[in-house]
Amino acid sequence: MRRLLAILLLLPVLALAQTAVPKKAATKAKPAGPAAVVVTPDKIQWGPAPPVFQPGAQFAVVAGDPGKAGPFIVRLKVPDGYRIMPHFHPTAENVTVLSGEFRVGMGDKFNESTLASLPAHSVAVVPASHRHYAMAKGETEVQVSAMGPFKLTYVNPADDPSKGQASPAPKKKAAAAKK
Repeated sequence: MRRLLAILLLLPVLALAQTAVPKKAATKAKPAGPAAVVVTPDKIQWGPAPPVFQPGAQFAVVAGDPGKAGPFIVRLKVPDGYRIMPHFHPTAENVTVLSGEFRVGMGDKFNESTLASLPAHSVAVVPASHRHYAMAKGETEVQVSAMGPFKLTYVNPADDPSKGQASPAPKKKAAAAKK
């Protein structure tokens, strides 16, 4: 009777052992999906921002490819007073302020008096197609993560510097009006 009980208990264990993947085979299998990405500050390659941004910004791709479908992470470094006029994206974006102060507003018209201050370590999550704008206070660096391909559409097409017809900053307009 004990032998029969022992055999009945061992049968399921043997059946499971036969279906398990051998350890050697499991370690040889390649992981599915993209490779891990580890980036230290000294490895970030800065360059001029794409033409859809006003001159003066620096841009770095941290991970992924913003020009292709899929997740990406980029960084944008801008000088004091730098403005990004009202715009939207076809996908949601997550903005993390790494240094400086990023001031953001929501809506179709740039209104400096309604800007919310985001100090370093703040996060803004902006839904797809949501109109927003920004301005830097001090040199500011932000990190943006989103799904590609990256696209920025200005609410006012005249604000798009890549079209060669970007409107000057409001301060310049005021100075021109005084002359």
